[in-house]
Amino acid sequence: MSAGKTDSKAIIPAHVAVIMDGNGRWAAERGLPRLAGHKAGAEAVSRCLRAAIHRGVKYLTLYAFSSENWQREPTEVADLTSLLRFYLRHKVAELHSEGVRICFIGDLARFDVSLREELARAETLTRNNSRITLLLALSYGGRGDIVQAARRLVQAVQQGDLKPDQITETLFADKLWTAGVPDPDVVVRTSGEFRLSNFLLWQSAYAELVFLDVFWPDFNEGHFATVLDTYARRERRFGARPSV
Repeated sequence: MSAGKTDSKAIIPAHVAVIMDGNGRWAAERGLPRLAGHKAGAEAVSRCLRAAIHRGVKYLTLYAFSSENWQREPTEVADLTSLLRFYLRHKVAELHSEGVRICFIGDLARFDVSLREELARAETLTRNNSRITLLLALSYGGRGDIVQAARRLVQAVQQGDLKPDQITETLFADKLWTAGVPDPDVVVRTSGEFRLSNFLLWQSAYAELVFLDVFWPDFNEGHFATVLDTYARRERRFGARPSV
């Protein structure tokens, strides 16, 4: 089927991944502190999740805190982690009741013990839910993900559990933080920027890329519908020739 013949209503991506960008600029335009932008961004997360559920998306990955974000001012890092802790304490029960499975990917060891315990509780509480899987990328970097997967494979080889010629792309993917999750069909970035910014580098090899000129705090279901419509009009060939 050609792109021009695609029925956009019939094609729903299984996995949507989002680089949520523009909180700081949204706040700056309004003369507000950056924390206000992050709080508004958290509300946009709720809208995005509702839209994904409504549209039948099964996996939603959100780039919430990158490995590079640790380099920001300590006060902003503290604000971000405090906001995360607040939503873990006040929103997880609601998401659980709605059938949302919550998973966290990234170098979680960099967070303090109490926060890691709250992350683990959220995952344990929701692990049997199946309506949608919400993956929050925290202290996440695509290069770091690949490096930690490589280290795990090297260790297996050194221990004699694996031979180098047994390493395949599938086996490598099983060592990534996203093991067991299908690769994203579409990666979205807001705020008018055109970069992946170290997000799901391995997993996005064949993802469709959609860039929106809207700050993340303004993201709504209409924007999500635009993403799905754009995706449906693309023809994914995975290296093959175009269909005729």
